[in-house]
Amino acid sequence: MRRELASDSAHADPGSVLSLKINSVFRGGSEVLRGVNLEIMRRETVALVGPSGIGKSTLLMIVAGILHGFRGRVSLQGSQAMVFQEPRLLPWRTLTQNLTVATGTSQDKALALLADAGLDGRGDDYPGELSLGQARRVAIVRAFAANPDLLLMDEPFASLDSEAIDKMMRLFVRLRERTGIATLFVTHIEDEAKRLASRIVALGGTPAGIVGERQNMGAYFHSSASGVTALGS
Repeated sequence: MRRELASDSAHADPGSVLSLKINSVFRGGSEVLRGVNLEIMRRETVALVGPSGIGKSTLLMIVAGILHGFRGRVSLQGSQAMVFQEPRLLPWRTLTQNLTVATGTSQDKALALLADAGLDGRGDDYPGELSLGQARRVAIVRAFAANPDLLLMDEPFASLDSEAIDKMMRLFVRLRERTGIATLFVTHIEDEAKRLASRIVALGGTPAGIVGERQNMGAYFHSSASGVTALGS
């Protein structure tokens, strides 16, 4: 296992933000991943798809540095932030404080991001006053407030209705277009990948490996930050 971090990168620089080479991963005595090689370029949005339980979230946890004990190498150029399925907001802090305390961003920027999330004027509210969809949007703007080089998202739209998913996707696309942050997100729903990703990578097999990869030039929610023309956003 080797993890390499570089702190001298900038969003505008060309080239790779993540280089991943996983030889094998064992969980509970069974090999779950083998021979996974993945590179993510700056400004790229990559969807990692495959059936539930195939190892998508395991791979994401390795990239995030949460899961150890694998054979391979992770090389990250810069910093990263992660959006989990559960929003993981600080319940004892206001919405504004959830952004400023966690990321060091200014209060003015935090309030502007909350407005982006459809929560204008609610900076003094607490996470317990939000719906799941609203809390997820706060989690996304918090991640962008950290100004990472790579954003990781684990099933970010799970358990939401179609309206909440649409709002969250549109928020993500606006922020992605504004910042150009590279993103790797996990989903088992093909439509989510088609709407957001400039490249779709599929996991399959036992142990799981990459079984397919394609550019996604016709996505409904592509933006210029993905290297293609915005449609329908």
